[in-house]
Amino acid sequence: MYFLHLFILALLALFSGIILVGISRKISARIHWRYGPPLLQPLIDVIKLFSQNSISHGFFFDFGIILTLVGSFILIFFIPVSNLYVMNSGGLIAVIYIMLLSPFGLAISAAAGANPNASIGITRKFLLSFAYEIPLLLILLSVMTHYNTISLVKIVDMQVDSGWSFGSGTLILSGISYLLILPAILGIRPFEVVNASQEISSGPLTEFGGKHLAFASIQHSLHTYAVLALFVDLFLGGSSLFGLLKPISSTIWGSLIGILVFLVKVAVLMIFCLFINAVFPRYRIDQAMKYIWKWPLLTAFVGLLIVSLLN
Repeated sequence: MYFLHLFILALLALFSGIILVGISRKISARIHWRYGPPLLQPLIDVIKLFSQNSISHGFFFDFGIILTLVGSFILIFFIPVSNLYVMNSGGLIAVIYIMLLSPFGLAISAAAGANPNASIGITRKFLLSFAYEIPLLLILLSVMTHYNTISLVKIVDMQVDSGWSFGSGTLILSGISYLLILPAILGIRPFEVVNASQEISSGPLTEFGGKHLAFASIQHSLHTYAVLALFVDLFLGGSSLFGLLKPISSTIWGSLIGILVFLVKVAVLMIFCLFINAVFPRYRIDQAMKYIWKWPLLTAFVGLLIVSLLN
């Protein structure tokens, strides 16, 4: 059963991430009065890239992108979907550390590639990650303090009976803070500073091509899914629908319905982020850091104080 859950979660995350990237391209195109590519275009691109030749800059260039990809795969195993999960304890503590593997792996590849644009991009990546990791840590501390557990599975189960965290007065500020930093974690406007093609080509991905770019595309899809799914589990009750799915969650049909509900929540959250992406212009890196350390950080800190006082 353990390996079955492992396989299903990996397949679900990979397919969902690719579809989410396809949805983002399609909706962005329609907002700009264009038709846009098909939803499966990201999958077509990955298959095409694997068939192309790629240039490697050595062992560390290859190792960096593999480390980033492996980190994203490991992250999804800590995020329960319906009654599918691999890790039942220590989830949020592990999430904090695993999320650091993405910029670290890209930094290794960028250093091996020795491209100035890649160096600038990875510097921005580290600065942006350092900026949003602080409010994200406060948000996770608020959730762990409120539910008195570090297990993401238990946090989701508690919301089945008590209702969504985002609807409670205690954690609403923490949820709002997560929404404020969500575009930064996803790397979309107004925080699209790492891969700003108008300024630094493709940033850390400048030297990537062929299978390296395919691995980077897969990692981007997994990262997109994982960040959105984490918010759904923390604040939107995971696959629960105000407790309606609790009696049938142990059945096959109950699991399928739970997965469907979970993915619908993830898709709606993604669409919300896309409208922000379409409306706001891109920040400079200094503007992005000032914004994150102002409103999201302040909101997360106040939210943690409220949870600490009321718990």
